[in-house]
Amino acid sequence: DNPNNPRQLGNGYAMLAACELRREHAPLDLQIFNRGISGNRVPNLDTRWQTDCLDLKPTVLSILIGVNDIWHKLNGQYDGTTETYETGFAELLEKTRTALPDVAIVICEPFVLRCGAVNEKWFPEFDDRRAAARRVAEKAQTMWVPFQTMFDTAVEAGTEPAYWAGDGVHPTLAGHSLMAKTWREVTGI
Repeated sequence: DNPNNPRQLGNGYAMLAACELRREHAPLDLQIFNRGISGNRVPNLDTRWQTDCLDLKPTVLSILIGVNDIWHKLNGQYDGTTETYETGFAELLEKTRTALPDVAIVICEPFVLRCGAVNEKWFPEFDDRRAAARRVAEKAQTMWVPFQTMFDTAVEAGTEPAYWAGDGVHPTLAGHSLMAKTWREVTGI
């Protein structure tokens, strides 16, 4: 398990932000881990939270979770509700605050773009889950990275949704770049 290993940082916004942080703050020798797993939902995070989060004792913790909680429900592989999402997410943050009272927590807004796999079946439940994530962030007094707002603004400026996320869920290179930029601007890191 090697922090800063490009193969373990993924190929998205977390890796792009990590590259910039390591370059800009070389003397600090930052240790950056990416524990995001494609397809995970809040219950999956809960199962691995001790090992993949608390045991690492991060000084900054960034979480993006929620899209799969609804996507898997729509395809019949999960029966979680907005309430179970919100409750489970809040419990993770409570565990984290108890174990790591000084950690800076960043909650990233779940997002989708209206293209590809995303259709009207996603709504209004997806918006309800985004609102739940916001409530969890506010209650836990975390930083909030408004990814949905960011993508909505980018589309309103004249680009097609698929430019940012071809299937409406998984960002393109441009989408990941915009996410990394926005994450850094909001967090000030």
